[in-house]
Amino acid sequence: MYHGILPVYKPRGLTSHDVVFKLRKILKTKKVGHTGTLDPEVDGVLPICIGQATKVSDYVMDMGKTYIAEVTLGSATSTEDQTGEIIAQRAVAHHALTNNQIDHILEKFVGEITQVPPMYSSVKVNGKKLYEYARQGQTVDRPSRKVHIQHIKRLNDVTFNEECATFNIEVACGKGTYIRTLVTDIGKCLNYPAHMSRLTRTDSGGFHIDQALSLDRIAEMHEDGTLSDALLPMLYGLKALPIVNVSQEDLKSRILNGQKFKRHLFNFPHDSQIVFVDESTNDVLAIYELHPSNHAEIKPKKVFN
Repeated sequence: MYHGILPVYKPRGLTSHDVVFKLRKILKTKKVGHTGTLDPEVDGVLPICIGQATKVSDYVMDMGKTYIAEVTLGSATSTEDQTGEIIAQRAVAHHALTNNQIDHILEKFVGEITQVPPMYSSVKVNGKKLYEYARQGQTVDRPSRKVHIQHIKRLNDVTFNEECATFNIEVACGKGTYIRTLVTDIGKCLNYPAHMSRLTRTDSGGFHIDQALSLDRIAEMHEDGTLSDALLPMLYGLKALPIVNVSQEDLKSRILNGQKFKRHLFNFPHDSQIVFVDESTNDVLAIYELHPSNHAEIKPKKVFN
C-alpha cells in the first residue's frame, strides 16, 4: 500500500476524475484523491494524494497554483475559454495595442481582486451547480468572491492575426481563482472581448510540472517496484503549517490518542494550525487546531494512527 503525494501530469482530454480512476486501477487501491480539478482541455501538474495522504489533500490545495494562459483578444465565448460559442466580437487592428499598455493593465490585477465565477463552473447557487443552469440555457445571479493574485506577467510580445491579438501570461494565484474569468476581465480593461484560448498549470501545492509523471510512467514504475521512490511524504503537503518535532515517547502517545493540550506549551499561533511530527521517523502524528470554545487549549483536527 502506497502512502504519499505523487505529482501527476494530466494531459488534455482527460478530467481530473479520469486520472484518479486510472490511478486506482493501476495502483489497485481506492484511496486516491486529487487536489483540485483541472478542466478537460487544461493540461499540467495534478498532485495526487494516496493512502493516508488523502487526509491532507485540502492543505495541498491551499498552497497556491501557477498557470500559463494564452489570452485571445477580439472574441468572447460562452464558457470564457476556447471550448465555448462566440458571443461577442470586436476586431483588433494591427498594432492597436502595445506590450506596455498590456503590462500596465496586468499590474492592476496583482493582490486581492474580485471575481464573478463563470456560468460554466462548479460553484453552487441555491444548491445547484452553475454549469447545470448553463446547460439548460439559464443565467443566474452569481455571488462575487475575493481571490488573491501573487503575481502576473506577460511572457511574450503581443501578436496580431485575423483580427485578433494574443499573448501569454503567467499567473500565480490562491485557491478559487478562475483564470478564464481573469482573462476576460483583462480584456474588458483593454476594451476588447476576450477569452482564454489555452491553459497549462505549471505548479500546484509546491509541485512543478517538471516533476510530474505521466500515467504510463507511473504504471511502469509500479510494475518494476520503484514508484515508492517518486512518492513525496505526507509532510510535504503540510509544509505551509508550523511544525513541532516530538521526541518524547509519552507525548507521542498522548498526541496519537487525541488528547488536548494547553496552547501556551507549543507557542500556538492564534489563526493557524500546527503539525506534530515524530522526530525519529519524520512521520506526521497529528494536526492540531485551536479549541473552538476554550482558546487556552488546542485539540486534534486530524490524527494519523
